[in-house]
Amino acid sequence: MLASRSREPGKNAARVRYRALAKGRREQKFEELKTITLAGGGWSDCPSDPRAPFLPELREGWGAFAPLDAVIGDCGSGVMPGRTWIIAPDEVSLKQRWKRLVEEPKADKRAMLFQPHMRDGKPGDRHIGKSGKALWWPQREVLTAVEDAPKQVDHEDQKLRLLARRALAGEAPVRYGFRSFDRQYILPDARVINQPNPGLWDNYSEQQILLTAPMDRTPKNGPGLSAVAAIPDLHHYAGRGGRVFALWRNAAATESNISPAVIALLSKAFGAPVDPVDIFAYVAALLAHPAYTASFAEDLVRPGLRVPLTADAALFAEAAKLGREVIRLHTFGERFATEDPPRPPRVGEGGPTQPKDGAIPSTPEGFPDTLEYDAAKRRLLVGTGFIDNVPPAVWAYEVSGKQVLRQWFSYRRKNRERPLIGDKRPPSPLGDIQPDRWLPEYTSELINVLNVLALLVELEPKQADLLKRVCDGPLIPASKLTA
Repeated sequence: MLASRSREPGKNAARVRYRALAKGRREQKFEELKTITLAGGGWSDCPSDPRAPFLPELREGWGAFAPLDAVIGDCGSGVMPGRTWIIAPDEVSLKQRWKRLVEEPKADKRAMLFQPHMRDGKPGDRHIGKSGKALWWPQREVLTAVEDAPKQVDHEDQKLRLLARRALAGEAPVRYGFRSFDRQYILPDARVINQPNPGLWDNYSEQQILLTAPMDRTPKNGPGLSAVAAIPDLHHYAGRGGRVFALWRNAAATESNISPAVIALLSKAFGAPVDPVDIFAYVAALLAHPAYTASFAEDLVRPGLRVPLTADAALFAEAAKLGREVIRLHTFGERFATEDPPRPPRVGEGGPTQPKDGAIPSTPEGFPDTLEYDAAKRRLLVGTGFIDNVPPAVWAYEVSGKQVLRQWFSYRRKNRERPLIGDKRPPSPLGDIQPDRWLPEYTSELINVLNVLALLVELEPKQADLLKRVCDGPLIPASKLTA
């Protein structure tokens, strides 16, 4: 809380200082507060700029790194679905939910299933009678509203009949970047998504790569950012917001989203043109690993990721090559593929595998509801089934405090109920339409995730060493971006 006794503004800015309490229990923090004095040590000066946050000044070194949003030009939000029933870890559930919605004969019940957002007692952003369009390329034709479609199926106008049938059929589910390392599916229909952020869809292609990163909060641990090949959710990075940084500005993948100033600076420093794709990969190599968040934990108290720009051409080339591998793993082999056709990466001999006696039951009675880890056997226990050769670091892998495997499993287990927090409305009954057993595709995807995480863990020492060598070597200061 701030207060001023003066009736007139002063001519000089007030001195602002920052102090953080040691991590621990609340009682410990209260005891620490008793010992703090304004004249004592432990305080850090904050910037004097009138618009600066009440956070410490950037430390020497960190302050010379380029802000991530100055390296990759435009960034925005991921998709804000607004309703949970349009997302699922399997396609069949989504098709069944849509079928249940459009076949409901009673309009009021159909509206309840749809789950519109209410404003002043009336449906708001999206509702059952609102027209929309397909988001997924290449079909972007305007569709009739779900409410009106049944009336048009027998219309004399052939085009209207076609649109009505498409409106009732809905758009086929597509891959969706739900969370880091959690690929699910979404109904790509603007009629049901509150804020689809059309630019993401318009600029999407099989060449597009997207990074998601926290920009308004401090990452707790794990990689500083994630890469994804599919359209990402608003909360993709770690379940709590974040920004999306695309490699390309258009679907043809001919317009890079890398800052022209960064391209020019690096090209001048290296004496040769620099490929924007290499800059994108360079960012992934340096920021997408736990050593980044650990090394700069004090600096990241002030939110906003920063990128050290090396002036060493050899180091840059090494980082770009490593970054391509990092992105290949994050995208499950779909980008920078080493195989044709692309396939999910595999550790090789000694990697995660499911023995015959470890099969996860595919019956309603055997639907797993627990996920545990046996460190002695390096075994992941999925209900009564199991997967062997899972390293402890894979089990413990986190993205900003979220344990990847537990979170991934929570959306596929038998009981998928989630607690309602605050004044949230209950979810639509459509969300209850889900498999009554563990699907074989869940096992396949789980093994994909385990292999990806295992390979990323193997890369972490290389990334940490590279980050140190870049920071210890010659750097291009961020100030040159605006010079």
